Amino acid sequence: MTPPGGATGATDRDARLAPRRIARRQPLRHIRSMTSHRRYGLFLALAAFAALGTAYFAQDVLRMIPCPLCYIERWPWRIAAALGILAAILPRLPARVLIGLAALALFVNVAIAFVHVGAEQHWWKSPLPECNAPPPSFGANLPLRPSASCDAPVFLIPGLPVSFATMDLIWSLVVALAASAHIFRDRRSNA
Repeated sequence: MTPPGGATGATDRDARLAPRRIARRQPLRHIRSMTSHRRYGLFLALAAFAALGTAYFAQDVLRMIPCPLCYIERWPWRIAAALGILAAILPRLPARVLIGLAALALFVNVAIAFVHVGAEQHWWKSPLPECNAPPPSFGANLPLRPSASCDAPVFLIPGLPVSFATMDLIWSLVVALAASAHIFRDRRSNA
């Protein structure tokens, strides 16, 4: 005779909870079973979509007008998103090359964002002529889309003295370094 609350009680409780424990692990199981280049390709695409989504949210919902440099800074993110999706689909060797190209595109974006931050901080003038153009005179044709000045910082979070260009520089650098680390770590594990 087993005492009340003895070994059989614990076993019955474990038997009842076992399906719940397994069910909790199921949603992440397919992600864990993916190879590292597929996971990183998806991470790269999601990071790019987060950057682009934030920019479009600020532009379309918050009605912040981007400057010409802001439009240029979006292109490396578009490239990284496309390359990340392809890296998640393709076999390992081409995926490594695509992740490396995405890292290169994001390092280019770091340079563009650094130029933008320098223009905002008045370290130098913007290299784009439309950023330094005088305002249109009375009666002149207006541009098709409004444009903000490249040397006026735009802050997404009030009270936080970090401009959009600075956030883009930091996020681009973090994702580019993570992509580079993934490539070199994957290379070392194969050697």
